Amino acid sequence: QVQLVESGGGSVQAGGSLRLSCAASEDLYNLYCMAWFRQAPGKEREGVALTVSGGGRTYSDSAKGRFTISQDHAKRTLYLQMNSLKPDDTAMYFCAAGRGWCNLSPTRFNTWGQGTQVTVSS
Repeated sequence: QVQLVESGGGSVQAGGSLRLSCAASEDLYNLYCMAWFRQAPGKEREGVALTVSGGGRTYSDSAKGRFTISQDHAKRTLYLQMNSLKPDDTAMYFCAAGRGWCNLSPTRFNTWGQGTQVTVSS
């Protein structure tokens, strides 16, 4: 079972940027799919971005054009670069991994990090 640890969250003003990191205990080449999700208090967990082993990427409508998902295989780390942040982006952000086919539904993942908080003020 791969272990995931997120970092890089914090507080930022609207329009600012953050880069989230997800350090994995296993070589990323062994993981078919890795993704970022977020969850605000009282709301369902929603998919933000995912990447598969072949290099394909998928983004939610809200993330498209602002966020970029990427990997550093040497560091076993997944990243989420977030630009032009909005108050609606405020949430706990989670890294997830899977070995089967996936989409931006949290039900497709069974390995999760502990989360890192992102707060965007106007």
